[in-house]
Amino acid sequence: MNYLSVESISKRFGVRLLFSDLSFGLNKGQKMALVAKNGEGKTTLLKLLEGTELPDNGEINWRKGLNIAYLKQDPVGSETASIKEFLYQGHGEQVKAIEEYNKATISENTDLLQKAMEKMDATNAWDYEAKLSKLLSIFEMDALSLDADYSKCSGGQKKRLALIKLIVDEPDVLLLDEPTNHLDIQMIQWLEEYLSQESITLFLITHDRYFLNNTCDHILELDGGKGYLYNGNYEYFLEKKAEREQLEASTLEKKSNLYRREIEWMRRMPKARGTKSKARQDQFYELHDEVKRSRSEDDLKLSIKSERMGTKIIEMHHLRKSFGDLYILDDFSYTFKRHEKIGIAGKNGVGKSTFLKIIMGMEELDGGKVVQGETVKFGYYSQSGMQIKEDKRVIEVIKDIAEYIPLEKGRKLPASQLLERFLFTKEQHYSLVSKLSGGEKKRLYLLTILMSNPNFLILDEPTNDLDIKTIRILEDFLLEFPGCLLIVSHDRAFMDHLCDHVFYFKGEGKIKDFPGNYSQLLNFLQKETDKEKKQEPKSKGQDSEPSISENITNSSAKKLGYMERREYNKLEKEIEKLEGLKDELSLKLSEQQLSNEEMMEVSEKLGQLVNEIDEKTNRWLELAERA
Repeated sequence: MNYLSVESISKRFGVRLLFSDLSFGLNKGQKMALVAKNGEGKTTLLKLLEGTELPDNGEINWRKGLNIAYLKQDPVGSETASIKEFLYQGHGEQVKAIEEYNKATISENTDLLQKAMEKMDATNAWDYEAKLSKLLSIFEMDALSLDADYSKCSGGQKKRLALIKLIVDEPDVLLLDEPTNHLDIQMIQWLEEYLSQESITLFLITHDRYFLNNTCDHILELDGGKGYLYNGNYEYFLEKKAEREQLEASTLEKKSNLYRREIEWMRRMPKARGTKSKARQDQFYELHDEVKRSRSEDDLKLSIKSERMGTKIIEMHHLRKSFGDLYILDDFSYTFKRHEKIGIAGKNGVGKSTFLKIIMGMEELDGGKVVQGETVKFGYYSQSGMQIKEDKRVIEVIKDIAEYIPLEKGRKLPASQLLERFLFTKEQHYSLVSKLSGGEKKRLYLLTILMSNPNFLILDEPTNDLDIKTIRILEDFLLEFPGCLLIVSHDRAFMDHLCDHVFYFKGEGKIKDFPGNYSQLLNFLQKETDKEKKQEPKSKGQDSEPSISENITNSSAKKLGYMERREYNKLEKEIEKLEGLKDELSLKLSEQQLSNEEMMEVSEKLGQLVNEIDEKTNRWLELAERA
């Protein structure tokens, strides 16, 4: 059953064309993700679908009678309403039934009450408050008083409340703009399962690649003002996009050759031209614009120089910190080593952002001390972002920091060229900050952090509101970053690709240094939870069962024997060697100089190698916990 038909729509933002002649449809039960660079019109397209904005051309037609719910990137609500009033307002049939029932009970009119109760039965509204209570618990909002002012909630709380309201209203179609922002991993996993139900119809914008891949079965890409539809998940999209770009590159090469011939013709021709010459001249300018636009699609290449780092970096000795009964750190010690890349994981509210501020000296300790090396220069990207004046121009924001940025090997880069490498076109350099999209503002903020040449980067949710292309390129830069890196993020793919190990905040001030990436930590925690569920209660008089967090510390408490210790040390070297072989095979595949038979052979070897690395890594993790 067709729910949505979009036919040949176009939209401009000022003089800038976002997209043109865009057509697609959405059927019942279909789950479509919208992928594009920041500033190419993702949020604008959602607003067009919702009906708060109109296209310049074309038509958008929804099936009549549908209940369509829209989750904004930064939700707002009535600033005078309580949380309860916000959650109960709207046009859902269950909410209406509850409102009518509440009025009927006050009026003491038996006929009115009977009708209201029948409507409660018909809409299953009796379960509404129970579902609402469950969702408040899942999204960790149950500690808030429903009578509290909605306006005093944080941005993250407003986003979760809006998501709760949207889910409990059970609309026919969900339009979601970055739904995973401000959610911890348990909430994201729950949302994945909920949205994967066959009955749910979804149109989604997200930067979370795992979430996108696990949830959506169709991808709509906006690229260069055009729309491309892929009938598959994110992995399928990447494969088919690569094929499309390879074909376009071949076509571009042919157009470039034609372009060179046309330039020669333009130079040879006299000023007076006939009708045929004028037509050819117009074709030349069209070809010129197309070749120039394709060549300007430059990736975000970062080679910004970082300050030299000494042998002494950061030492933390017996740190203690609490806010009343909430313990953030309880006797935590750690010494940072050069080039470390550490992820930070844990539920919302356990003190991850506070921990970052303590390291930088922005938050006072209750006990212990942080010793900072003389050469350490922090670069801090915070969730709250940089306060940039909306009436400033983009180039002015950068030049206020520096006119030139030092690169490796003594080279310098003008601020204007750095902006271009950060995917800001020349036309945008003199645009007002107020004209940028939310993701473009975040990208500009990130640029101001990196251009200060830090050698210790601290990133607090850096991927929120960035487009997937920018995130992937940022990953490449951070992998080569020569300094230390601390990341707080709920983006599992981002953390997996970057982190050597993870500080897991278990709560009550306890931190576990887990020797693996984010996904391996989640698998470990799941196994521990499953193990706890299987264990039978101990007999009376024995100690009570340890909690999940205690199991992490105490699991496999038996120390390694001599042979296991040898195996543990040997595995480290073997894994390192296998990773090197994997990189060599991956490089061979990327060079595209192999025959089909050779490519198949290398691909098969690479698959076997990845499996072997996974097996040895799992064994190493098992031994590392006991070591």
